[in-house]
Order: sequence, then C-alpha cells, then structure tokens
Amino acid sequence: METVSDYFGSMVFNDEVMKERLPKDVYKTLRRTVDEGKDLDINVANSVANAMKNWALEKGCTHYTHWFQPMTGITAEKHEAFISPAPGGKVLLEFSGKELIKGEPDASSFPSGGLRATFEARGYTAWDPTSYAFIKDGTLCIPTAFCSYSGEVLDKKTPLLRSMEAISDEAVKILHLFGITDVKRVNTTVGPEQEYFLIDKKDFAKRKDLIYTGRTLLGARAPKGQEMEDHYFGALKTRVSEYMQDLDKELWKLGVYAKTSHNEVAPSQHELAPVFTTANIAVDNNQLTMEIMKKVAERHGFVCLLHEKPFAGVNGSGKHNNWAISTDTGKNLLDPGDNPKDNAVFLLFISAVIKAVDEYQDLIRMSAASAGNDHRLGANEAPPAIVSMFLGDELTEILESIASGKATSGKSKEQMKLGVHVLPVFPKDTTDRNRTSPFAFTGNKFEFRMLGSSFSVAGPNTVLNTAVAKELKEFYSELSGAKDLDAAVTEIVRKTYNEHKRIIFNGNNYSDEWVAEAEKRGLMNLRCSPDAYDTLISPKNISVFEEFGIYSSVELHSRYEILNEEYSKTIHIEALTLIDMINRQVLPAVFGYANEIAAGIATKKQVLPEMSFDAETDRLAKIESFASELHRATEELDKAVVLSGEREGSALAHYSHNEIIPAMEEVRKYADELELIVGQKNWPYPTYGEMLFYID
Repeated sequence: METVSDYFGSMVFNDEVMKERLPKDVYKTLRRTVDEGKDLDINVANSVANAMKNWALEKGCTHYTHWFQPMTGITAEKHEAFISPAPGGKVLLEFSGKELIKGEPDASSFPSGGLRATFEARGYTAWDPTSYAFIKDGTLCIPTAFCSYSGEVLDKKTPLLRSMEAISDEAVKILHLFGITDVKRVNTTVGPEQEYFLIDKKDFAKRKDLIYTGRTLLGARAPKGQEMEDHYFGALKTRVSEYMQDLDKELWKLGVYAKTSHNEVAPSQHELAPVFTTANIAVDNNQLTMEIMKKVAERHGFVCLLHEKPFAGVNGSGKHNNWAISTDTGKNLLDPGDNPKDNAVFLLFISAVIKAVDEYQDLIRMSAASAGNDHRLGANEAPPAIVSMFLGDELTEILESIASGKATSGKSKEQMKLGVHVLPVFPKDTTDRNRTSPFAFTGNKFEFRMLGSSFSVAGPNTVLNTAVAKELKEFYSELSGAKDLDAAVTEIVRKTYNEHKRIIFNGNNYSDEWVAEAEKRGLMNLRCSPDAYDTLISPKNISVFEEFGIYSSVELHSRYEILNEEYSKTIHIEALTLIDMINRQVLPAVFGYANEIAAGIATKKQVLPEMSFDAETDRLAKIESFASELHRATEELDKAVVLSGEREGSALAHYSHNEIIPAMEEVRKYADELELIVGQKNWPYPTYGEMLFYID
C-alpha cells in the first residue's frame, strides 16, 4: 500500500533529488548560492538544467515554464517545449543553463502602474534557486522573479527576497554583538492558514455574480446561518472529506506541508493550515495551494471560493499569516528561552517588532487592503481596520516592569534588569489567544490576522520584514558602540516600550470602546482600501523601502497606481454585473410573479366578486413597491457608474468606495426584500439556503 512518505515531494526537484543527480562539486556550489547568496556560475546552471530536464522527462514532462508572480496576485506561466530541431526532421530534447536562468515572457499586458507602455512588450524572468522547481499538470515549473526590460520590478517575489535579505543582514549583526557568531543567516518563516468556501458547481454556474466577481452581490439571509455554531470543527460531510483527502495528496506530492483541515464557522466554510517554512517558499506554496484547491474542487463537483466575503451575514474568509524569525542554526528569535542571553535577545527582537508595527501601522494596514477584504475587516470574524498588537498579560507586565524600573507583580517580584535577573520562564501559552487582534503574539510567533483569503502573502511579509529590518538597524547603531551591552539593551527595551506601547492592546478589538480608545492613542483608522493605499507613497514609507533597496520610488508609485486601478476595476465589474442581473433576470422574474398574482386575483373576482382578496392584493402591492424602488436604485447605480468615467487613479478608487458601493448596497437592499416574497420557483438564482446547506 502506498504511504504518504512514498509520494511526498515526488513532484519536486528538491534537495534530496539534487544531491542524488548533481555532481558533488556542483551540488555544493549550488548550496552555497542558496545558503549564502553567492553568484550563480553558468557551468553550474548548465549542470542543474540538464539534471532537471532528465528528471522531468522521466516524470512524463514535455514542457517547462518559468513560473512567476506578477502584480495580478496570481501566478503566470509561459510553456516551452524541450524540443529543438535536429537533422532529418528529428528533434533533440534540450534545456540549457541559459534557459533555466532567464526567460522572456511578453510583459505588455501585466499590471505595471505606468512603468510600461502597452507596446513595450519585453520582460524577463530570472530563476530563483532558493525555491524548488516542481511538476504541475505535466509541466516542469521553475519559480522565477519577473522584471521589465528596463529593470523595474513587476512581480511580488523580488521585493520579498530583497526584504528577507534585509532583515537577515540586520538580525545577524545584532546577534554577533551578543557573541552568537555561528549564525550566518536569519530567515523569516511563515505559515499561512487558508480559509475557503465550497459550493456545488451547478449552483455556481447559475449565478453571474459568483462567476464574474467571486462573491454574491445579492442574496437574502437564510433562516439559519452560523448562529447555532454547529459547523465549526463539526464532523466532515462525505464529499467534503473526500475533497480534503484528495487535496492533501495533491499538495503533498508538490512538497506542500498541508497539515490541518477542519470546518470553519460559517456553513460550507473550511480551513487548511500548513507547517511553517521560509517566507519565500511559503509564498510559493500558498499560491500553489490556492490553485490546487480550485482544481481539486472541480473534480469533486465543487467550486472553491476564495473571496474574502462571498456571502453576506456569515463569516468571510481570511488568511492568518503566522510570522517568526529564525536563525540558520535553528533558533527561533521570538521564543523567550530560559536564560539571560536568550531573554535579552528575545526582548530586543520583540521590541523591534513593537516599534515596527507602531511606526509602520499604515503600511501594515495597506498590505491587507483590497476591495474584497473591505467587506470583512471589522466584522465579527475579523479584526478591525485599526492595527494593534496583542502581547498577553505576562509579557506586557514584564515590559512594563523594564520600562518603569518597578518590580513585577508576578512570581519573580523583582525589577527586570537584563543580564542581572533571569526573565521568568515564559511558557508559550501564558494567556488565551486573542482572536480579535490584528497582530497577536502567540508564544513564539506573531499571527497577522488581517489578510484576506485570496491574498498573496508576499506583500504583507515584504512589509513586515522591511519594517523590522529598519528597527533592527537602528538598534544596532545604538548597541554597537555601547560599553555595557546589557545596560544598553535594557535602555532600548525601556525606551521602545514607553514610546510605542500605544500599539499594544490586549482587550476586545471588536468593541466600540476600542475604536474610541484607539483614536485617543493616535492610532490610524484607515477604514477603506483607498485610504490605506494613499499611505504607500508617503515620504516616510518611500524612504524605508529605498533605504533597503526593496522598491524604488518609481516602483512604489507604480504599485500605488496598480492597487487603485485594481480596486476601481473590481468595483466597476461588480456594479455592471449587478445591473445586468437586476435588469435581465431579477426584475423580469418579479414582474412575471406579479403578473401571476394579478391574473389570479382577476380570475377569482370573476367567480367571487364579493371577495376583496386582501392577502393577494397586499402581496402584489408590496412587490410593486419594492420593484419600483429596485428599478430606481438600479438607475441610480447606472448613473454612478457612468460618472466614474470622469476620474482615474486614486480619485476613481475613492469615488468607487464613496459613491458606487453605497449605490450597490441600495440596489441589494430591495432585491433581497423581493427574494423573500417572490415565489421560490420564480426566483432566478439559487438562494443562500440552497448553496450553503444542501451539500451532502
């Protein structure tokens, strides 16, 4: 019987395969390139390409592709056959180091934010040797970065890799000050939990809103939602269980460490969580996970919905980004440890994160902003748009003690001086988890909970890495000349906590009281995505990205344009889809049902002229009233869409949020009222009840 260990990673050109197939000197040189960032020799590339090709051919591949992550948020592929012409009408199967290292896909139609004109087609992909090649759908996929002909970055991977280098460089310098000189590299590790919905393919096919936008633009709440809390962690339905088992197997073949699967809170909602791995591999794996989720769903008669809020009135879907910092020697720098040296390092790195989250709260909020996520943030299943941190009572008390110079009220009852008194043993679970916090410390990592389910996690982790690298760099400059390292660390921890403790909140982030308190503290409340996007190009944020070479000012402005354009296009498509649904299906269905009632009343009056038929008459009057309001609201929405053509960029994004979305909500209000009173056989779409509860 085949076991998981027999096929796990079977479709991945991983370290084990490379060690087996590459000459020893080539393998060692490649490892140095990956582990130490050394330049790649073309002779090594040729050897790797040949081994990769032979391995892929043995697996049945005929093509390869440079697999990259443009600014669309999804992945892109250009497939090339291994064949080359040979004499006599024959072919050779070839793949060179040059082809491995560099590709040239057409870059003209990818989002560029004005960096490229449409007629400027040339773009380049460059092999990322830190992420393993893999086979998907019979094609060898080579993870790559993507840039324009003139060198501007057009993808999500390159900035992430740069940010990983930045935080590694700054963290290593700090560790060397503490005498931890065996560390050569520090990696950020990520474990993105993925939430999603499954609905029947036949229901999906009947709803234009799901087809075009990924969410329902209208739909009355079913009599039952999630209020009974009977779906969360409940027994899996047979089809769902079979889907999850199939999904795990496909992901395991690709070397994705899919570990946890369960029902989520909303009906038909589920979650998959992987094991932690380095940030760039985690990003690649999560992109694969989302793609494979959808493909496997098709095989089981499902459609997998990754929109942040596909159904109103029940929980939406997020992606919790579990983030930590670890050395190449295996030490998690966010693990408190139980000796003075570990404690000092831990508290210094925690302080860097606190300072980073406070000073760059706008960037962190921006990294989780999208049209879809605006529907979710601040609802009962997601943190609000206000960025704050949860540390737990014990860690907060320790930091308070250091900051104030007073003894803790806990077990030690001692003043906390680093290097003099040992930090009390700090178990991972000293307090309960705070699921309302946007950025929560959970024992040895931070859980960034604001991300939407459809997000690439590259952007948020690029922001986190860069912001923390900035603070570590400042800490190093203060510590490098210190005569008393312990005293200097204590002073940094004290000063950082006192200046940035406003960002720490251990209470209920859902409460109205917190919104008022956050305002008093001076925290930003960027309620919608266009507000958040505007902060991306502030001088402070441009400066930090340029300082570490993550983005140039030009590249940031291009991303600003891309984000606003994507937001506006999303709202525009939703509005046009809603108008189409109302005019071509909802109103005709309503009029047809009203005609049936009117005809019924007329027929009955011929037989029973003395009767008033109040029930039918009242129902007809109500339908006519709602239909009239729906028609009016749809006309207003159409006008708002037409007027949007007078704007562009940020102005259009703000207009879309302020004018078009409220107009869409007005249309939906009357459509949903009509759904509740129009006969079931007359209504043109599957209802919430049918989509969320009818899966066997």
